[in-house]
Amino acid sequence: MAGMSSSLGTGGGHPAIQRNSLREQIAGALREEMMAGRLAAGQNFTVKEIAEQYGVSATPAREALVDLAAQGLLRAEHHRGFTVPEFTWADFLEIFEARTLLTDSSLRRLATRRGGAAAPGYDWARLPSLRRRAEAAVRASRAGQLDVLVGCDRRFWQEVGLLAGNRRIGDYLDWLRVQSWMFAAPYLRSADNLAGVCWSGHNELVDRIEARDLGGTHRLVNEYNLFTVELLASLAGQPLESVAVLSLLHEHLAEDSSSAPPPAPAGQDPQTQAREVAEVGLGLVPLPRFVPPKGTPGRFGGPVRVFRPGSEEPAPGR
Repeated sequence: MAGMSSSLGTGGGHPAIQRNSLREQIAGALREEMMAGRLAAGQNFTVKEIAEQYGVSATPAREALVDLAAQGLLRAEHHRGFTVPEFTWADFLEIFEARTLLTDSSLRRLATRRGGAAAPGYDWARLPSLRRRAEAAVRASRAGQLDVLVGCDRRFWQEVGLLAGNRRIGDYLDWLRVQSWMFAAPYLRSADNLAGVCWSGHNELVDRIEARDLGGTHRLVNEYNLFTVELLASLAGQPLESVAVLSLLHEHLAEDSSSAPPPAPAGQDPQTQAREVAEVGLGLVPLPRFVPPKGTPGRFGGPVRVFRPGSEEPAPGR
């Protein structure tokens, strides 16, 4: 395993930036460990432990931990290293409300037309990749494979974001989804059998996106959010009445059901249909270029695995 090198003084004197650095890979691996609940709330570790576990020097390990702390995903403690924070039900309600309102606003914004045509700029060539990620997430959900699902589900929503939109919205939604998984994972791990427990509507959502069906997409995203909060309220033993946006979700589901657009006429040209129905998307975010370590003994797993240049797919078995 070797770090990614960079060179200075290229072009107009600007440094050549390497996105796929050891720093990013270590941070990504730890992030998915926390999302899956393998690094539980309250666990503490030092830079030295992380460096030894992943077989790297202290510098990228420290940088990765500082990055995660800056994102609120780790807590830095003086002379004690770093600790995984605990997200309470109150924290989750804030995370969930922000995620719900932002997603809803994004979809409504994308429904607006410019000069009578749907908003331009969507990369529909990404649909096959989105479909593959959806199928992987559905398989993991139906099999109850939480360790695999957290990565597949996150990459699916990132791929949705790549279709089009606003980079800042996409990045913020991804950050909220990471925290949601960090809250949910301990409760899900306490279940005897997770097969079929988690949401598995990814393929249907891709169908709605591919059909440029904004109403159907909006309805499914609302169903997903409602499913999520009802499941976690049940697992955490919390009242649904504490969810401030619950009435909003039910209201939007009723609106979407009553105002769904009619199906496109048989044989209609897809490009014509695309001009008649607003396009969908949740924001542009870069695909992750790391693979978290597979489930090996210990708290962290094995060495970080580096992707081949240009590869965007997870390694076999992930």
